[in-house]
Amino acid sequence: MKITVFGATGGVGREVVRQALAAGHEVTAVVRDPARLEVPPQERLRLAVAQDLTDESALLPVLAGQDAVVSALGAAGNKQARLRPVTGPALRSVVAAMERAGVARLAAVSAAPLGPHAEGDGLLLRKVGYPLLKWALRDVYADLAVMEAAIAASGLRWTVVRPPRLLNRPGTGHYRRALDANVPAGRVIARADVATALLDTLSDPTTAGYAVGVAA
Repeated sequence: MKITVFGATGGVGREVVRQALAAGHEVTAVVRDPARLEVPPQERLRLAVAQDLTDESALLPVLAGQDAVVSALGAAGNKQARLRPVTGPALRSVVAAMERAGVARLAAVSAAPLGPHAEGDGLLLRKVGYPLLKWALRDVYADLAVMEAAIAASGLRWTVVRPPRLLNRPGTGHYRRALDANVPAGRVIARADVATALLDTLSDPTTAGYAVGVAA
């Protein structure tokens, strides 16, 4: 499979690139600074420098001839999302460019708080924990909500992956998932396992058109 990866220098994005290459895919990694990718050069890896991901026409060359797109874009924090929201505006342009380029399959990372409460969540978590989290990161989640709306309104075969708190620890290759729901008692997941989930959805037609909750 030929896969274009946006957000390739982030924690999840680098794992997507590494795992896709290890699985034998051809990868186009879209980056601002190639030095930040930290993946050794190899035959099936192409680097594409793009400074403005909202420039739809500029995205067409990195999408031409591809089979699928993975977006691991996300704001580094609430301040960045408030002052310069990236994810929502970028995905509006990515979606439009994919439709023009004839690339239909998209997997994008979002966040569990955009999904419904998981089965078994206690009253304290529902009424206090989640509202506090959503308030503290309200600009991050607003940016992701714009992204999800743009994706859902498209004509693509899309999947949004919603993980809980991300951890920098080795991946297990295993994770729990729930379609259009959050995973019960799903509090954390390794970034590497989120990357695995994103890549798994590309070849799983049962996830097309769904937001998928994932967790360890």
